[in-house]
Amino acid sequence: MPDIAFNRRQLIGAAATLPLLSLPHAVRAAEPDLSALADITNTAVPIGPVERRARIARAQSLMKAAGFGAVLIEAGSSLTYFTGVRWGRSERLTCVIIPVEGEPCIVTPFFEEPSVRETLGIAADVRVWQEDADPLALVAAFLRERKLAQRPIAVEETVRYFAVDGLARALPGATIVSANPVVRGCRGIKTATEIALMQLATDVTIAAYRWTYPRVETGMTNGDVAALMNAATRKLGGSPEFALVLVGEAAAYPHGSKAPQVVANGRIVLMDCGCTVQGYQSDVSRTFVFGTADAPQRRVWDQVARGQQVAFAAARIGAAAGSVDDAVRRYYGSLGYGPDYRLPGLSHRTGHGIGMDGHEPVNLVRGETTRLAPGMCFSNEPGIYIPGKFGVRLEDCFHMTPAGPRWFSQPPVSIDAPLG
Repeated sequence: MPDIAFNRRQLIGAAATLPLLSLPHAVRAAEPDLSALADITNTAVPIGPVERRARIARAQSLMKAAGFGAVLIEAGSSLTYFTGVRWGRSERLTCVIIPVEGEPCIVTPFFEEPSVRETLGIAADVRVWQEDADPLALVAAFLRERKLAQRPIAVEETVRYFAVDGLARALPGATIVSANPVVRGCRGIKTATEIALMQLATDVTIAAYRWTYPRVETGMTNGDVAALMNAATRKLGGSPEFALVLVGEAAAYPHGSKAPQVVANGRIVLMDCGCTVQGYQSDVSRTFVFGTADAPQRRVWDQVARGQQVAFAAARIGAAAGSVDDAVRRYYGSLGYGPDYRLPGLSHRTGHGIGMDGHEPVNLVRGETTRLAPGMCFSNEPGIYIPGKFGVRLEDCFHMTPAGPRWFSQPPVSIDAPLG
């Protein structure tokens, strides 16, 4: 799914989570029969303590190379990645400090410690703070004890300002830097276990598409279709993350429109859906025409399908990530689209990183110089959007191997068989 600087759940809104009873009366005479579907995630191997210890060791190796004394990470996917702790953000700070050597330290409110320990997957020094105390004072004390306060302290890029400011006040004169070389250096390269979980998540999404597609009917709203997709995803063992369904002209706007959308003969239906399995995500888009596609719809669909292959061919080990986007824009420019990010054409980047988060660094976007390496995972979604008419997006993710890219899901080859 393209990211246009908004929270995807806010953009999709309630449509993606409407209950099945929201279907129009003519369509919801009977609840959909999910009995043919079964959980296909039973083989999922969760991330275990051995892998988490390897992640800490990798981070510490990167910290030594960068000259960092420690890395500070607050609640979120990076905290889960390194420690196993699944925790939401609030005004009460829960964080981990990973020192360049030795055992990490978890800082959390006193009354939250038992809950935090439930998912803690590594050996760690857990320190608690009371409601009238400053959690950053605990962080500073830990760093002083480890004799790290005079070395650069790296902060994960999503850590909020109040934590960074509090750390600076608790450690006057401290050098605070970006932890990107460490956190991105770890999370950007997926292991075989991570890739297997992403493959399972993708398998769930494709199976849910195959179940949903033949059940789309005239008169359904975009929310009705999304509800079917989410129901199938749950039955198959995935946790739905998003189910964006755009019908007709709304498909011309990458994240859709709030205008009413109803399935009818000859209308484009663009679906962008994903789920989570054991904390790892899928992201797959399919575009089809309900009924019979006309010549313009077929032409644009074929062009996007070719655009996906152009991007895939450009994704080679050692290539700059931005060169993938460049290759697609050259091809679309030769067809008369654009130029650049202008419409009609491709108004968003060709792809984004994916893993525990649906959108992770780095992106397949112009100017991105990061070199592609084995273990990196990306979406491939070079849509074409024609304002006032329709849009087409086909999205499949791939991971880099030493021999080049490998699909998580095979792209479709025909608008008449959008699921292969």
